[in-house]
Amino acid sequence: MAKEYPGTLLEFEHWFRTEESCRDYLIRLRWPDGFRCPKCASEKAWPGKRLLLMRCAGCGRNISVTAGTVFHHSHIPLRVWFRAVWWLTNQKNGVSALGLQRLMGLGSYKTAWGCLHRLRRAMVRPGRELLSGDVEVDETFLGGVRKGGKAKQNKMIVMIAAEARGEGVGRIRLGQVPTLEAVDLGAFVKASVMPGSKVVTDGWPSYRPLARAGYRHAPMVLTGHGREASSVMLPRVHRVASLLRRWIMGTYQGRMTPPRLDSYLEEFAFRFNRRKSSKRGMLFYRLIQQCVAMEPGSY
Repeated sequence: MAKEYPGTLLEFEHWFRTEESCRDYLIRLRWPDGFRCPKCASEKAWPGKRLLLMRCAGCGRNISVTAGTVFHHSHIPLRVWFRAVWWLTNQKNGVSALGLQRLMGLGSYKTAWGCLHRLRRAMVRPGRELLSGDVEVDETFLGGVRKGGKAKQNKMIVMIAAEARGEGVGRIRLGQVPTLEAVDLGAFVKASVMPGSKVVTDGWPSYRPLARAGYRHAPMVLTGHGREASSVMLPRVHRVASLLRRWIMGTYQGRMTPPRLDSYLEEFAFRFNRRKSSKRGMLFYRLIQQCVAMEPGSY
C-alpha cells in the first residue's frame, strides 16, 4: 500500500513541490476508490484545460477538484495551502494570522486570517464520537474586564468537558455558552458527552437537570473556597483551562472575541486530543482529509 502522508519536512517538500502534485493528492483523497462523476457516475475522466478541472468522459462536464471543499473559490495556490496545513499541525502552539502572513508571504493579513479560519473549521471532524466514561465538566471565563466592571462582567463563558483516563486527561471538548443557565449548560453536555456517562461537576444548581437527561450526575461538594478548592475536586478540567489560557496568551496575545472564539477553542481541542501523536505527518493527513470533506463556508 502506498504511503499516505510524508513523515518529515524534507519528504513534504519533495511530495508537494508542484501544484500538480498537490492536485493529484487531493484527487486521491476525494476519490479514494477512483473518480466518479457526481452527475452521471462515470468512472473515467481526463485533465481539463485548467489545472484544477477534470473533464468527465461520460457527460463532458468539467469537475473542479476543489469544489465543495475548504479550498473552493480560493485564490491561494494549493502549495501555499498545503504548507499552511503542515505548519499549523507541526507547531506545538500553532501560528497566528500575522505569523502565517509573514511565513508564507501572503499579500494581506485578511488573507492569512481567512486561511486559518477555514482550517480551524475543518478541525471539527463530522460525526466525531462523543466523550464517554467518567467526564468532568466545568466552566471558565476568558476575556478582559472594562474599567469599573465587575469581576466576571464582560467575560466569555467557556465550558470544558474532559474524560478521565486514570489520573490523566483523555479527550476534551470545549464550547462557548451565553449564560450559566441550565438550558445552556445542558445543551453543551448533550453535544459533547454520550448519554449514560458519569458527569462530574461542582454543585452549581444549573447542572441538576443532567440526571433527568440520561446522565449519571455526580456533583462534587467543595470543601474549601475559590478556584483552589475547585481545582482539587475537578483537576482535569482546571488543568485544561490553565493550558488554554496559556496557549491563548502565548499564540494570540490574549486577543479573543465572542464571534470567533469557538474556532479557536476547536483548534485547541484538535491539538490537545492529538498531543501524544508521534507522527506529525498523520495530523497533516487528517486535517487535509477533513478539508476535503468540509465545505468552505463564509468568513
